[in-house]
Amino acid sequence: MTERVLVSEDAMKIIDQLREEHGELMFHQSGGCCDGSSPMCFPKGELMLNETDVWLGAIHDCDFYMSKDQFDYWQHTQLTVDVTKGRGSSFSLEIPMGIRFVIKSRMFTDQEREHLTPIHLASEEV
Repeated sequence: MTERVLVSEDAMKIIDQLREEHGELMFHQSGGCCDGSSPMCFPKGELMLNETDVWLGAIHDCDFYMSKDQFDYWQHTQLTVDVTKGRGSSFSLEIPMGIRFVIKSRMFTDQEREHLTPIHLASEEV
């Protein structure tokens, strides 16, 4: 299966640090407010998901969601969550560390598209 969302080694280290301080975490791909279109990290359950938010998979044991509108735009790309220096302007947990999560993307190949991991709406979660 081709994963829809991946995570870099550097981002995993930051996730580990944040998990130690905040417990279980979740990610949501921002739809353009605050820090533009950045992946935002929250304590699990802190962000109220919309019934149309799409679960893309898990990165380093953290669920990753984005709005359906965003997914319609990004569905043809594999996303990789990475980290960069610089303070973002979002409410994401890493911001006080002087870094921010970013998305790197690439288009799926035809072969990869045939074997994508399944998605589901947040409203379909048990």
